[in-house]
Amino acid sequence: MASPQPQQINVADLDIQQLADVRRQLEEELNHLTNSFAQLKQAQSKFRSCIENVAEVKPKNKGTTILVPLTNSLYVPGKLSDTEHVIVDVGTGYYVKKTRAEATKYYEAKVEFIRNNLETLSETIQKKQDNMNYLINVMQAKLQAQAQGSSKAAS
Repeated sequence: MASPQPQQINVADLDIQQLADVRRQLEEELNHLTNSFAQLKQAQSKFRSCIENVAEVKPKNKGTTILVPLTNSLYVPGKLSDTEHVIVDVGTGYYVKKTRAEATKYYEAKVEFIRNNLETLSETIQKKQDNMNYLINVMQAKLQAQAQGSSKAAS
């Protein structure tokens, strides 16, 4: 069974109240998309930071005292004993032991995946903003026509 195509409506055919409702909906969608964009940027930044952190684990740093994160805000001192492997958080509480090269490759793939999603999301946001601008222009034209119509009727 084919999915039904969304019905297209010319916004110029809508009245002011309907246009205001469409504008409100577009604003909500834009806010949601913009928040999602910011969250993806933040996640991308964290993965880039992980790449930098993996690069700091070098054989010459073996035995160095480091701070080991137990939670987001609790760190304990420890000694770097294995400089060839790191523990990678792969999500939902799962951790995997990887070589430095594997960890770097994993995080670079994550950064690239998010970059692609950011590009797609950016295009979507731009289209929504274009729709919003067109809608505002239509609303202003209708309000102007309405004001001119009421001023002619009053004369």
